[in-house]
Amino acid sequence: MTGGNILIADDDAAIRTVLNQALSRAGYEVRTTGTAASLWRWVQSGDGDLVITDVVMPDENAFELLPRIKKLRPELPIIVMSAQNTFMTAIKASERGAYDYLPKPFDLKELVAIVGRAMNEPKGKRPEPHEVIEGMPLVGRSPAMQEIYRALARLMQTDLTVMITGESGTGKELVARALHDYGKRKKGPFVAINMAAIPRDLIESELFGHEKGAFTGANQRSAGRFEQAEGGTLFLDEIGDMPMDAQTRLLRVLQQGEYTTVGGRTPIKTNVRIIAASNKDLRVLIQQGLFREDLFFRLNVVPLRLPPLRERTEDIADLTRHFFSLAAAEGLPLKHIENAALDRMKRYRWPGNIRELENLVRRLAALYPQELISEQLVETELEQNVARPSSPVESAAPAGARGASAADPDETLSMAVERHLNELFQSHTDGLPPPGLYHRILRDVEYPLISAALGATRGNQIKAAELLGLNRNTLRKKVRDLDIRLLRSPR
Repeated sequence: MTGGNILIADDDAAIRTVLNQALSRAGYEVRTTGTAASLWRWVQSGDGDLVITDVVMPDENAFELLPRIKKLRPELPIIVMSAQNTFMTAIKASERGAYDYLPKPFDLKELVAIVGRAMNEPKGKRPEPHEVIEGMPLVGRSPAMQEIYRALARLMQTDLTVMITGESGTGKELVARALHDYGKRKKGPFVAINMAAIPRDLIESELFGHEKGAFTGANQRSAGRFEQAEGGTLFLDEIGDMPMDAQTRLLRVLQQGEYTTVGGRTPIKTNVRIIAASNKDLRVLIQQGLFREDLFFRLNVVPLRLPPLRERTEDIADLTRHFFSLAAAEGLPLKHIENAALDRMKRYRWPGNIRELENLVRRLAALYPQELISEQLVETELEQNVARPSSPVESAAPAGARGASAADPDETLSMAVERHLNELFQSHTDGLPPPGLYHRILRDVEYPLISAALGATRGNQIKAAELLGLNRNTLRKKVRDLDIRLLRSPR
């Protein structure tokens, strides 16, 4: 161990003692203080090779002190600790030049490891700190969300491609917007496109634009989402629904930084950051021949998995109060909620995740005159969610086949379809979805059903047709029409 001098500032004497002991055992010389003023004097005199500081100090907030330290000694690494475990705390720490951020309580081994990396890192010019935008785009203090916050803080000043995975309703677009709004491209446009909401034969035109006369109905040149997002961020939602031809075009953009419009011949250079998202397991789609493996590795540079709400139930109270505040800002009465009601909400599985919770809160704010929401009111609403009538299709389906997945037993197939349709209409706030919705929905149901059957039978069309109850020729025609990549049966 090469050692070094570490300055620790925390108004909690117990934390100072614990850190002193752990870092001394690791071979470092340690000085501790309970005030920001003492820390500043040490830094001014040139002491210390690394600083560890709490945010809230009795005489000054560390976020006010950090810019002065970074201006005086820009290469001095600073690790920020805080019990205020919010998204904005992590972002402010990063924006003000901190080397890393640790939420309290923290793991001592992790802190010692971070100190080791910081002390051994080559001294180079770090990004200049700049002011952070106020607000709270992401809510939650659970350990699962703390990991997300820390990862986002590290990604803000990069252009790395990010792949966000998570169930529907977990907030994937919110995370993508946070990466843009607090990142180096925040002055550029943020453009989002949902692959599942666009006809498959129009996706290439939507993404890359088209020239006049490129296809029937192309009466004029049209800019694609890549052109609209130039200098900013392009968010590709539900990337698993992208057809293979469009995947090939996207791979070329990621490899060469250029694309051609549909019907065009001149390559166009592009400068966009790509953030992709999926609620499907892309590795399964790769095995089924529905997603390019090389494209997956190009997109999956930095993977972020958003936890479902059932894995972060300790955030339900904060989220509920946040949504009540948003509802009040929109003109609905401000509500409060009993602890017993929150406990009941924590026992619910939330198949629709945060989106379902937000909808529940808005109903409670709009439909009930009581200022204090009781456990009984919450119970009534949740029971109405679960006890919905089944359709004939659901009744005929095996018990194990009902629901969106094995992890969401409360959600029937009909509920999942209805939820998807509601999301589809809500996403077109400026109008209705494009014409042809009926046939697109049928296609969207057929595509995963036939793909799953072919995957289960390892591409054997005879067995898949028997499983589906279709004539083999009918299945072959649907495979061709739906552009489904077949798996080769083992010899």
